[in-house]
Amino acid sequence: MVFDQQQQQQQKQHHPRLVKELSRKAKLSIYRSIYVPVLTYGHQRWVMTERTRSRIQAAELSFLRRVAGLSLRDRVRSSDIREELGVEPLLLHIERSQLGWLGYLARMPSGRLPLEVFWTCPTGRRPRGRPRTRWRDYISHLAWERMEVPPEELMEVAGERAVWASLLKLLPPRPGCR
Repeated sequence: MVFDQQQQQQQKQHHPRLVKELSRKAKLSIYRSIYVPVLTYGHQRWVMTERTRSRIQAAELSFLRRVAGLSLRDRVRSSDIREELGVEPLLLHIERSQLGWLGYLARMPSGRLPLEVFWTCPTGRRPRGRPRTRWRDYISHLAWERMEVPPEELMEVAGERAVWASLLKLLPPRPGCR
């Protein structure tokens, strides 16, 4: 009995709850202004693996469930929670932002450091095993998979600001996004 009480106290300390007195609007404001920026800090340069996608989605939906006053035991679909709260999937926000950064890189004048880093190939020995996916390869695969822009035309299309912005606005959520 004492052990259960101690365990509950520890959970309260490590898993702070959203205050029940706050309105849903205030909780969503906290989500948009604090939680999302902290969770996605530096996301423009991430190489998204399935593991990373899964973790981001789990963290996002954990917070949104608390905002909606639901738990996993309620067995409510994630898409229904997002629809009820009027929130777009965080993975969609990340992908749009990453592709937006690519457009910014494509329009950059030559000689700028970010553009040089983008085109640089590392030299020297690397550790055994499968090489890590480079951001350049990841982003070209993402553009091909999500926007059907062929890799050989990618920098040309991304360089046209109006076209690229319209493609980003039309980007739908991932089909497998729960």
